[in-house]
Amino acid sequence: MLTGGSGSGKSDLALRLVARGWRLVGDDYVHVWASEGRLFAAPVETIAGQIEARGLGILALPHRPASRISLRVDCARETVERLPVPQTTAIAGVTIAHMPLDIRPVSAVETLALAISRL
Repeated sequence: MLTGGSGSGKSDLALRLVARGWRLVGDDYVHVWASEGRLFAAPVETIAGQIEARGLGILALPHRPASRISLRVDCARETVERLPVPQTTAIAGVTIAHMPLDIRPVSAVETLALAISRL
């Protein structure tokens, strides 16, 4: 789950992930719920499969109807700690991993993939 303020790079990172074979769940907001100790998200029906790309407008992309959330990523356009202490956050009563990520480097996609593989 990519989080951050307006202009923090969430859609930019999502587009880079999609270009590498990942699938969009939703842009701007999603339905989030807990089930059996796990956290899930699904797109809002009216904007499912759509993402806003600055300079292009609204784009249609293949999307997933739902996905499990195991990591909250705070998108930033600033340097983050090199050796951070692992963090967690609780959403809808479910504790998941939480990390800040500087989305500016090309390696941000690989960094995110490695973080997920370590969960």
